[in-house]
Amino acid sequence: MKSKGDFYESLACQHLQQAGLRLMQSHFKAGRWEVDLIMKDGATLVFVEVKYRRNHLYGGAANALSHSQINRLRGAASYYLQSHKLKEYKTQCRFDLVAITGEPPQQHIEWLKNAF
Repeated sequence: MKSKGDFYESLACQHLQQAGLRLMQSHFKAGRWEVDLIMKDGATLVFVEVKYRRNHLYGGAANALSHSQINRLRGAASYYLQSHKLKEYKTQCRFDLVAITGEPPQQHIEWLKNAF
């Protein structure tokens, strides 16, 4: 099902680019840690998690992020900063969630800035 995930990550990336963000990297992996999209919003580095759900049952895409996933995203972000020689305390960062619900072509895209 990786192709479905790639499709929705690409859709999220297009949505964010239309809003003025710039793609830095997609599918950043560091061991068991992964970030779907790393983007730039002005001077702010944005780590983006993309979630898709077919419908709103069980809370929908906006509520699909677990505490363990949040911790893995934070670990990946920290590793990204270190590997790019960026200081965590000197680099403006935030974590966003793009929640996509619905079947094509009727998807609803919700962009939650500073999601966690």
